[in-house]
Amino acid sequence: MINKIARNTAFILIPAAAAALLLPWENLSFSLLIGGLLGILNIKALAWSIEGIIKTSSVTMKMLFFSQLRFVILALIVVLLVYLRLATIAGIMAGFSVVFSQVLFVGHHNAGTTEKNS
Repeated sequence: MINKIARNTAFILIPAAAAALLLPWENLSFSLLIGGLLGILNIKALAWSIEGIIKTSSVTMKMLFFSQLRFVILALIVVLLVYLRLATIAGIMAGFSVVFSQVLFVGHHNAGTTEKNS
């Protein structure tokens, strides 16, 4: 499912980033792509954490630590990119939003498929 989310996100963000090159906003296309990439990496890390919880049937300190570490690293990357003026917050948030919308779309579509097969 994560691969489908990544593929759908790429189909949306790559043309959007190409179109953003024509706009006067500096670094918008790069920001869109970075936001999408960070969103996909975050979803993959979240899926890894959930798989660990399901397999062990309990939350360990290691999982809690990595969850907090994932958030801190994500925040540091965003702050660093904005501080160095390599990316814009609006572009990064737009990239995140595309990933989030694809999570909802693909998740809803797969849930409907599962219900029909039951």
